[in-house]
Amino acid sequence: MLLTAGAAVLAGGLLFLVWQRFYPVTAAAGWAYRVHLDDLPQVSALAIDREGSLYWTRELGNGRGSLFRRSTDGSVTEVLAGLSKPDGLLSFRGGLVVSQEGGKQGVLWLHDGQSETLLTARNVEGLASDGRLLYAIEDQAVDGRLLRLDAVSGALSVLRSGLREAEGVAICGNGDLFYTLKGKATGKGSVRRWLADGSDPVVLGDLNAPGFLMCNEDGLWISEDETHRARLLLLDFAGRLHVILSGLRSAQTVLALAPGRYLVAEQGRGRVLLLERLPAQQ
Repeated sequence: MLLTAGAAVLAGGLLFLVWQRFYPVTAAAGWAYRVHLDDLPQVSALAIDREGSLYWTRELGNGRGSLFRRSTDGSVTEVLAGLSKPDGLLSFRGGLVVSQEGGKQGVLWLHDGQSETLLTARNVEGLASDGRLLYAIEDQAVDGRLLRLDAVSGALSVLRSGLREAEGVAICGNGDLFYTLKGKATGKGSVRRWLADGSDPVVLGDLNAPGFLMCNEDGLWISEDETHRARLLLLDFAGRLHVILSGLRSAQTVLALAPGRYLVAEQGRGRVLLLERLPAQQ
């Protein structure tokens, strides 16, 4: 009887894991998605250059991470190897900026066929920019920082310190700056708005490991870096929260291609999704 009970428990556990693995992604009304690229293990950050080539990172540590490029003709090449958990990627001043989460590492600017270290920090994840200023955030257990680099003068400022499990950062067109605190395994992750007085009010709370942030004409996009049943959220400018995708596994970067058209990196399934807003029904 004990053997039978043990086998039943084991079988139930395996079924639960299978169910979690294949739990379907669902889109909100008015949206649809399809798989754009597959078989991309540990895919994390996404960016597009001026020629339309798509870049992504493979987020492996200890110098095993890489940056890849898919040209418009479909060919794929490894652009940069030897990275340690490359987790942020951004088109910036005619090139690309890539961050590394694997300890004390350089934030690299790739341009004109060369690589330049813009700053060095610990466990840098999210990146954001308004074209001149570059924002970077550290994912530390107790003392992460939100950094700002003036790319022209080279001045580096610490906008906030003492952050716990900070991960994403976004700058909006009106200058509003937001960042995430992951709250790993607690369901108490949050999105906060940075204010000069240090109050940093909570914009959204009770989230499951919010990671990436992106702000555009639709509002503030938030992906949840949760292993199972993660969501892609949109906070519109009227303050309404929309669950655009659910059932994701470790959602990462959201990349805007055109109005109503986005790429979403789903690391847990090693793929990139194409998300599109459906035409309004007449």
